Amino acid sequence: MPDPRAELIATARAMRSAALNRGTAGNLSLRCGEAFYITPTGLAYDSLQAEDIPVMTLDGSHQGRRKPSSEWRFHRDLYASRPEVGAVLHAHSPFAVSLACLRQDIPPFHYMIARFGGDTIRCAEYAIFGSPALSAAALAAMRDRKGCLLANHGLLVAGRDLAEAFALAVELEELCEQYWRTCQLGRPVLLSSAEMAAVLEEFRHYGQQAAVVAPGQDGTAQDSSCRSRSMRAM
Repeated sequence: MPDPRAELIATARAMRSAALNRGTAGNLSLRCGEAFYITPTGLAYDSLQAEDIPVMTLDGSHQGRRKPSSEWRFHRDLYASRPEVGAVLHAHSPFAVSLACLRQDIPPFHYMIARFGGDTIRCAEYAIFGSPALSAAALAAMRDRKGCLLANHGLLVAGRDLAEAFALAVELEELCEQYWRTCQLGRPVLLSSAEMAAVLEEFRHYGQQAAVVAPGQDGTAQDSSCRSRSMRAM
């Protein structure tokens, strides 16, 4: 079976080519059964091997030859509190960081704000990196949302899998750039509450395709590879 750590590493490396991160900034994780894989602290993504990826349980313990990212708490807390989350991505992308340093929510200047679950993208209160206080602030800003800014820090997104988390991060950074550019020209015209409510209703079915289920299958997502690997690692 495919090693989920390989997909995690490939996605982490793609963050650089998508201009989401430079150097060792940012972090990425993937839920695997009752545990999760997370990028290690202080290692360049280009040098990562599968054996460098630690596995963590929801009690905060980890196994592996490398220490987990210093930001593991908000990854753990998102998995513990939101069963629909399968992957978490945090980045220090330039436009998201620029807006996060203003400590302001991103208002509904564009309808794609709704992709993140509401009519704004919140900015979490500032707390020092890696702290329980930062995790609490992040979870508050992520309530009923798939993404947020972290004050004076960066962006945070949560998706059902790595592909969605990566796509959300790219989309959020693009929205941050668009909002930044718009503000250079003047004050943007914001969508009304009623207009955003209509968009949110449309987004309930956005991007969904009819499932094609093979004969004899029930279409239930399988995570046996993650479960077996995470259990062996503990």
